[in-house]
Amino acid sequence: MPHPKDHHYQAKLTWTGAAAGGTADYKSYSREYRADFEGKPSLTGSADPAFRGDPKLHNPEDLLLVALSSCHMLSYLALAALEGLEVVAYADEAAGTMQQEGRGGRFTEVVLHPRVTLAPGSDLERAEALHEEAHATCFIANSVNFPVRHDATVACA
Repeated sequence: MPHPKDHHYQAKLTWTGAAAGGTADYKSYSREYRADFEGKPSLTGSADPAFRGDPKLHNPEDLLLVALSSCHMLSYLALAALEGLEVVAYADEAAGTMQQEGRGGRFTEVVLHPRVTLAPGSDLERAEALHEEAHATCFIANSVNFPVRHDATVACA
């Protein structure tokens, strides 16, 4: 029986690169794909250029970084709003490290660098502490098996 708080997501992935030919040769087949989401814009992607992908398209590694960064931001903004802290600007520069191991590999760490600007007179100490809570409540950070750290900067406008 499903849990009443379960949330379900669906995406349809199509290897659009197949139109250019099959995988007869590792060096020459297209890595391009399209992800479709009901009622939302499609996303076109490819492999990382290190793996012969198109450097003009998003790759799965890019998408993992933005998923972690945006989840932290959305968690942080929600907590700030619930506590009466007015955030007037937020930007992040996420960085991740992936190690190749044999034919596969894994991310070993992601570091978020959120820069938060609060309304004048805000409680900076509380705003800084909220990053720990945002990390603890982020669904995506709680779903990965590598450390996601944050090095936040918080200031008042």
